[in-house]
Amino acid sequence: MNKPNIIVIFSDQQRWDTLGCYGQELPVTPNLDELARDGVMFENAFTVNPVCGPTRSTMQTGLYPTETGCFRNDIILPQGQKTVAHFLSDEGYSVGYVGKWHLASNNTAHEGFVVAAPTESSGETIDNCFTAIPKQYRGGYKDFWIASDILEGTSHGYGGHMFDIDGNKVSWDEDVYRADFLTDLTTDYIDNCQEDEPFFLFLSYLEPHHQNDRKTYEGPHGSQEQWKNFKVPGDLEPFVDGDWAEEYPDYLGCCNNLDQNVGKIRQAVKDKGLDDNTVIVYLSDHGSHFKTRNSEYKRSCHDSSIRIPFVIYDPRAKAGQVIDDHASIIDVVPTLLKAAGIKVPSYMQGQPLQDLYIDNAKKDNVSFIQISESQIGRAIRTDTWTYSVSAPDQGGLLEKESAVYQEEFLYNLVDDPNQLENLVANDDLKPVKEELRQLLLEEIYRIEGTKPEIIEA
Repeated sequence: MNKPNIIVIFSDQQRWDTLGCYGQELPVTPNLDELARDGVMFENAFTVNPVCGPTRSTMQTGLYPTETGCFRNDIILPQGQKTVAHFLSDEGYSVGYVGKWHLASNNTAHEGFVVAAPTESSGETIDNCFTAIPKQYRGGYKDFWIASDILEGTSHGYGGHMFDIDGNKVSWDEDVYRADFLTDLTTDYIDNCQEDEPFFLFLSYLEPHHQNDRKTYEGPHGSQEQWKNFKVPGDLEPFVDGDWAEEYPDYLGCCNNLDQNVGKIRQAVKDKGLDDNTVIVYLSDHGSHFKTRNSEYKRSCHDSSIRIPFVIYDPRAKAGQVIDDHASIIDVVPTLLKAAGIKVPSYMQGQPLQDLYIDNAKKDNVSFIQISESQIGRAIRTDTWTYSVSAPDQGGLLEKESAVYQEEFLYNLVDDPNQLENLVANDDLKPVKEELRQLLLEEIYRIEGTKPEIIEA
């Protein structure tokens, strides 16, 4: 088998339970369900940070957000940091990127689009939010590039523009849905690829993320009617102060549109005769709790924020596998490198997922999550518990870590899978909390190299 082509399809703010293979009862994702049947589905997959920019820095580097320095939105990916594009380019891959980047601006304050700049900042302000991104801020994607740093700032659900590799504006009309246009760019790229040169293409949709400046989810026309009979997810139904009732139909419309576009991309790969030598990875950066856990959509320890869909089609893998062991966004870059036959550097904390779906290895089911912007928070998710701490009396914009944390949330996932009863103050669970506290401290030290104090609730 030659070096495989690799396509990463990355959605934004998509809950895991929007996919049929994860339990969605409506026919939202037939193509993704087929991808799962033909490939590998990770039942328990989690982000590293339920915020866009930090997670994207991990997707490019294989490092946790505190390691990249991009611990919140509005921080530039360090230019000296080797990315997956660099690794693959060095091995002869053509490397391309389409869509939302979100790693090329700092210290900006565009209301409605990115987190407002901290009250204290240092260094030069570099603002590429709504303009062409200079080459040095593109993370090594040197062969094909059509992107915007803040895609929701240069487009809406219908109509908008991005910028190509030479900085020229690439526009689409007001009657063209954004995700459809990004897909057309992708299928054109596949149609025109050189068959004697492997390619790596990273497709970063904005959907189903809400449109910031309009403060609403923008599904394709007709979404409200088509998906009005949705079953309310159990973690949302008890909350009357969220906005899921009015927003969920459009949200599902976005997800259904992405699914249709996944079908188009798979067909383009098959039409080119590349299906037997192309790895396709589909996942999201985080979920959405629809303003039920705090005043916005993510930035919390709950599964609605941290749990993601994650499906891999790998021609070398046995089809139809469902992996229960935890998968994390920290595992993505090691997985891509191993797919290309590249040795995974020892400094990366993640594990190639081929270890699970080809070699039948096992993995520790402890997922570590950093939470920023809403707080300086740390959490672990096991099969049985969610345990989360945050720095008391500190915001999450200025500092990436704290010397002191306090217990904030504890959920028994066996008895309470929807995480509705916070048990953190339950004295009967002190032995459980002590065990989880030590486990979290071990993860913090292993990943961040610090030894903070955790105060009991």
